[in-house]
Amino acid sequence: MECHLLALHYRIMAMAQRNKHILVVDDDLELALTYQELLQGYGYQASTAANGREALRLVMTTEVDAIICDLSMPELAGDLFYREVGQARPRLLKRFIFLTANTDNPLYETFLKSVPAPVIAKPAAVITVLQKLAAVLADPIPGVSSSGPASHP
Repeated sequence: MECHLLALHYRIMAMAQRNKHILVVDDDLELALTYQELLQGYGYQASTAANGREALRLVMTTEVDAIICDLSMPELAGDLFYREVGQARPRLLKRFIFLTANTDNPLYETFLKSVPAPVIAKPAAVITVLQKLAAVLADPIPGVSSSGPASHP
């Protein structure tokens, strides 16, 4: 019962964020599409990218409000993608969530400790992803008013 109430709460919160565009970056296409469908079911706009390079192209050409990103991917891993986004769209660094099975991998451990982005271990409950997403979307971005986005740097 409590889980259903939480799900309803996050569905209502997402409806208030209806125009928020979430980018899901994961080389596991089935998982990315599942998250896209779930996010859309909660009222978000959602896109997917199979790797960091593809995601970077989307970030450069599309208005994105938050990014849910895997770490271990071909062509541009999540940590390198994060750094590239920081160069191109630094305001988005406050809107990252890492969703990964590599939370304790020494290759990524130092990186994850050095960034302020929330980290969720796979497999993750939908409610956990929704909670983290609501938190990063509630965090105001410098230079963006509540009436609309500022121009990109």
